[in-house]
Amino acid sequence: MIAANNISLQFGKRVLFDEVNLKFTPGNCYGVIGANGAGKSTFLKILAGDVDPTRGNISIEPGKRLAVLRQNHYEFDEVAVLDTVMMGHAKLWSVMKEKDAIYEKPDFSEADGLRASDLEAEFAEMNGWNAQSDAAALLSGLGIPEEDHFKLVNELNGNQKVRVLLAQAIFGNPDILILDEPTNDLDIHTITWLEDFLLDFKNTVIVVSHDRHFLDTVCTHIVDIDFSAIRLYTGNYTFWYQSSQLALSQRSSANKKAEEKKKELQEFIARFSANASKSRQATSRRKLLEKINVDDIQPSTRRYPAIIYQQKRTAGDQILQAENLSYSLNGNVLFKNLDFYVNKGDKIAFLSKDSIAITSLFRILMEEVKADTGEYKFGQTITKAYLPSNNEAFFQSDDNLIDWLRQFAEEENKDEVYVRGFLGKMLFSGEEVFKRCNVLSGGEKVRCMISRMMLTGGNLLILDEPTNHLDLESITAFNNALKDFPGAILFTSHDHEFTQTVANRIIEITPNGFIDKMMTYDEYITSEKVSEQKELLYA
Repeated sequence: MIAANNISLQFGKRVLFDEVNLKFTPGNCYGVIGANGAGKSTFLKILAGDVDPTRGNISIEPGKRLAVLRQNHYEFDEVAVLDTVMMGHAKLWSVMKEKDAIYEKPDFSEADGLRASDLEAEFAEMNGWNAQSDAAALLSGLGIPEEDHFKLVNELNGNQKVRVLLAQAIFGNPDILILDEPTNDLDIHTITWLEDFLLDFKNTVIVVSHDRHFLDTVCTHIVDIDFSAIRLYTGNYTFWYQSSQLALSQRSSANKKAEEKKKELQEFIARFSANASKSRQATSRRKLLEKINVDDIQPSTRRYPAIIYQQKRTAGDQILQAENLSYSLNGNVLFKNLDFYVNKGDKIAFLSKDSIAITSLFRILMEEVKADTGEYKFGQTITKAYLPSNNEAFFQSDDNLIDWLRQFAEEENKDEVYVRGFLGKMLFSGEEVFKRCNVLSGGEKVRCMISRMMLTGGNLLILDEPTNHLDLESITAFNNALKDFPGAILFTSHDHEFTQTVANRIIEITPNGFIDKMMTYDEYITSEKVSEQKELLYA
């Protein structure tokens, strides 16, 4: 068990949270959520002992081992991959190194023999003889092939380094596991592997993530950081979100009687509890939800952007036709002979093992690069709205946000009040609209780009990793807006929930061909026929 005792954190006059008292117990997974800047990662660092609180302390049950997913991708550059993983169990690693050093001594003494004997006993008690094979199994499960296990970490690419650090954190069955954004840079198969691992994990997990599907799958509790307080709720992210929204609507319904409100919340809990029986954590989560007191459900004070896409012109029947498109980069074929026709109402998720392939396809469609072969044609009624994964080129000036957005408006719509309305929808209000666009954070830049898309009113949206840098509130609002969008969408996203709830068609592109299926994302990744096709294409 790990507990926060009267924890407060303050920077100058700004209080992030005050007098926090929480206990995290074995067998549960706690998802920490909060708006950008609320202090999620800082709270994890306090729990891990990396940051000291202003007041209060963290207590860990004696003898329990805590492990943390570190975000420093360069710390172990000169260490072998397999050794880096085993270093996650500091005590085991220390025993291994001391034991090896004794055996390598040229003048091995009787005292050395006694010490070596003690170390061997400790080593065996910690299951040290299986350490190397266990570490190798973790790496393989996370997609690091066996031939890379003895390389130095600096020989791996960025995505592989993330997986090695994740393997390091979960190695050796820690009693308390702290994970900050563990799904970043992981593909769907590796995320599924991690979900299965955490579902079988019997100890305590505390995690920060913007992946709603991941939070829904693994979490038994939500830890909400909101307005200088940290509250603990039973259930996964969707339960927290829906119950907090219900409580918020109840609070605004002044005429509702207390008894009616309570009955509505009880019915909601019962309904959600029944649905929980279908999840992979069925029994334990259902029992937890059935014990919830309706008084524990509180409305969230979080603000959600108002993302409303209105087409200035309804698209005709001819939207986009692409024929025989091929493209290579630095001698590597990213895709070839790609043919697809976009129909009215299509919301197409593009998949690839190489994200550069999809970015390149979208840049071809936006006429930023030229295809090696093939051609494409948009219908005469089509107006495109593009959200690139790299938006730095849009924010090179020192314009304030009003002037920045005004440049994308038609002549008759450059009025300041009109332009400010689109910024306001994305939560830029008051003096914030006078910020200089070249000093914005990653999330603020994406929100500006979404304001631009709403302003231009396109009827075909092309979105390259649209949820990058956004907080859960913005992702949820964006997701809901795209579900309701009547036009066509071409997009790619690592967000499982986003892809599953928006896409009605999947196109996967490979260097050897493509797969095009009218189905949802979940149907696609579980289809045996699709798996057989993929094996042939990736062979």
